[in-house]
Amino acid sequence: MSEDRTARVDPDDGGPASARDAARDERRQEYLAAAARLFAERGYRGVSIEDLGAACGVSGPAVYRYFRGKQAVLAALLVGVSESLLEGSRAVVEDADGPATALQRLIEFQADFSLDNRDVIRVQDRDLASLDDGDSQLVRRLQRDYVALWAAQLRRLHPEEDAAAARQRAHAAFGLLNSTPHSGGRGRTPGQRSRLVAMAWAAVSARVP
Repeated sequence: MSEDRTARVDPDDGGPASARDAARDERRQEYLAAAARLFAERGYRGVSIEDLGAACGVSGPAVYRYFRGKQAVLAALLVGVSESLLEGSRAVVEDADGPATALQRLIEFQADFSLDNRDVIRVQDRDLASLDDGDSQLVRRLQRDYVALWAAQLRRLHPEEDAAAARQRAHAAFGLLNSTPHSGGRGRTPGQRSRLVAMAWAAVSARVP
């Protein structure tokens, strides 16, 4: 009996199927990066699918292979970022040995995000209302969970303060850290990260008379 030499590839083995998935994911991320840049520069309503395709070197209709439309691009961008922040922050807290360490690492985590994702912050601030109701509610829920995670550590650090005070401290830190779109330029400048981290730590650690 002759040997069957037909290729059988397990998609989890890193074979052709996995390579195709990886290439597709990479291409999808390219579209999202271009969308963040264009939406930040022109606003969501000022960008068309054709603009997005052109920014990635393809025709507008090619974008539909990855997204149902422009609304789906915005949703993927903002929901994906919110999920990533929440997941990453949970990992930071789980690995910390106390509230002070957890908050220091949370600040550094958020600072790195803010420095590397200025366009996304601009889009979030300006175009969240352009999401449909379901996606908007999901983003807001993820963000509430993110704030709650910070607030839980803040209440451990400041047991004399209530939940509202903890949320106020968290939002004060976010305001500092998410100021990066107003700093000018796209790259990091010397001392920028350490300055942001120090100021945010002062906001979350200060004792109130």
